[in-house]
Amino acid sequence: MFPGADEYSVDLRVNEAAVDELLSVGPADVTAAAELTFARNVFIPLTTACRYTCTYCTYYDVPGEATLLSPSEVRKICDRGADAGCTEALFTFGDDPDDRYTAVHDQLAEWGHDSIHSYLREACEIALDAGLLPHANPGDQTREQMAQVADLNASMGVMLETTADLQAHGGPRGKSPGQRLHTIRTAGELAVPFTTGILVGIGETRRDRAESLLAIRDLHERYGHIQEVIVQPVSPNERWKEPGPALETLRETTAMARHCLPETVSVQSPPNLAPVRDLLDCGVDDLGGVSPVTDDHVNPDYAWPALRELESIAAEAGVPLSERLPVYERFLTEPGWVSERVHKAIDADTEAGARYRAVLAD
Repeated sequence: MFPGADEYSVDLRVNEAAVDELLSVGPADVTAAAELTFARNVFIPLTTACRYTCTYCTYYDVPGEATLLSPSEVRKICDRGADAGCTEALFTFGDDPDDRYTAVHDQLAEWGHDSIHSYLREACEIALDAGLLPHANPGDQTREQMAQVADLNASMGVMLETTADLQAHGGPRGKSPGQRLHTIRTAGELAVPFTTGILVGIGETRRDRAESLLAIRDLHERYGHIQEVIVQPVSPNERWKEPGPALETLRETTAMARHCLPETVSVQSPPNLAPVRDLLDCGVDDLGGVSPVTDDHVNPDYAWPALRELESIAAEAGVPLSERLPVYERFLTEPGWVSERVHKAIDADTEAGARYRAVLAD
């Protein structure tokens, strides 16, 4: 059992034989993808408040300093994104910020909301109205919290990061692998197309990485809801002074991800954080969400590459590059995955609808 799994009633167990087999996998055991994809998005940090204090994270601000975007600010960012041809509104914020930050809670109440998830629903409505498909990544969620916003999202996500109990997550406000796994399972139970991934270089071992990937695979085998898995290196910043993982570690881990996951699940390498060119032969087929108008607010020291840089990466690999929506096409064609509200947005006789359909036709 993984740490915290009992507390959250997550019945996932390590198959030692499967772990040993995956640990034997290297780049030579997988093949390069036949194409690369990316999504064009705007990054909307709804609030910088978070109940966690992970030692590698610069996203959160301490109480008294955390910001909370107003509805008008959300609308302004969405309008900029739509004008730039984006299709995705990536909403992110720290876990249960209104649980720890009195000022955030009070501001939400002033705006007529009893929780950050109630406000997230309003923000998703703003994004849809502006011509963007919401993809919310609000950290750990209960079933009730996810259900409150799922119908307005084309897809959702949370990084598993690791199934190991690490010092980087320690302290009285430490993350629980069991809670993360519970959130991923909840998305499967609610039939939400989902993005997750692992964080490499925060103190985990090779075996921890293999176990984390297999846990994701096992949940996907139960529910079929994982659309992509990110293999993300930790990046040095003002709070994390350790170097990032070695290239060989990233190559090995990316190959393990490609080997153990079904072909329909993409392996994503973020081009502003990872040496993507050196990972393409390890099975990477997606470059994630890239914004022409906003920063990567989780990793502000690492700028998004321009579209021409993505084109250069694909050209160097000798494969085509194509744009995708925040929800993978198979979830749009199979009933029961995407809400009627999202389908209507894509099918609408509007400028945004035409933009979505053009991406699907690419």
